[in-house]
Amino acid sequence: MDIRRRTLVLLTAVAFALAPAVPAVADAAAPPVPDSMASMGDSITRGFNACGFYVDCPSRSWSTGSYSTVYSHYRRLLAVNPSLVAYNDAKSGAKVADMAGQAQQAVSQGVDYVTILIGANDACTSSESGMTSVADFESRFRAAVQTLTTGLPSAAIFVSSIPDIKRLWQVGKDSSSARSTWSLLSVCQSMLANPTSTATADVQRRDRVRQRVADFNAVLAKVCAEHATCTYDGGAVFAYPFALSQVSTWDYFHPNTSGQKVLADVTWAAGFGWSSVL
Repeated sequence: MDIRRRTLVLLTAVAFALAPAVPAVADAAAPPVPDSMASMGDSITRGFNACGFYVDCPSRSWSTGSYSTVYSHYRRLLAVNPSLVAYNDAKSGAKVADMAGQAQQAVSQGVDYVTILIGANDACTSSESGMTSVADFESRFRAAVQTLTTGLPSAAIFVSSIPDIKRLWQVGKDSSSARSTWSLLSVCQSMLANPTSTATADVQRRDRVRQRVADFNAVLAKVCAEHATCTYDGGAVFAYPFALSQVSTWDYFHPNTSGQKVLADVTWAAGFGWSSVL
């Protein structure tokens, strides 16, 4: 082998040896690990019924909770930034109409990272006619995100899709405990009324409610895409096949501790790529 060829082989070997040290494009694109964060949303983000009977359990929130088993976004980021501050601005019972106030609160806190999970209560109503219209959902959500991006121009915003509430009906309809609880407590009757009925009217009603959730998710994706600092989960939460064992037995609706952990895992994987620094 002549000297030029030996030199080429040597340089090639060196290049391959150094290649792993070059950071991946996805890692380079990830925003800085935040110093503060806030969660916006409803009872799911408040951890309602995850630790006690009809009480908020924010420590078990998938987003800003401190409970080790859930391993929330906050807990994961805390491992990298021990001084991270978290605020849970969600409110049980909140609908998209409440996002304006929560966005203003997050802005006042000056946070670097915001998570949003909203829309379940806009579809889960006492009857199908009570659901929020898609147009109203879009206008209110867009206004809230605009408040965030104007007041916190550098903050990373993560938007979760709404869980598939028809999946809840599917896994719970054959449970007598779930059915009786849904009826007694009037849980999400737009979807869960007459859970064992196969009548055309009930089948079509469930499909329409599920479609409304899908339409809301399309809005979340569309509005988020309008802002460079916003990331949508790509429908990951909506697609996840939740099991009845991941739902609170106090209402057979809200995620229990196991369900909150799943939410944390699924949303984290669909988020900003901070996994590479953990």
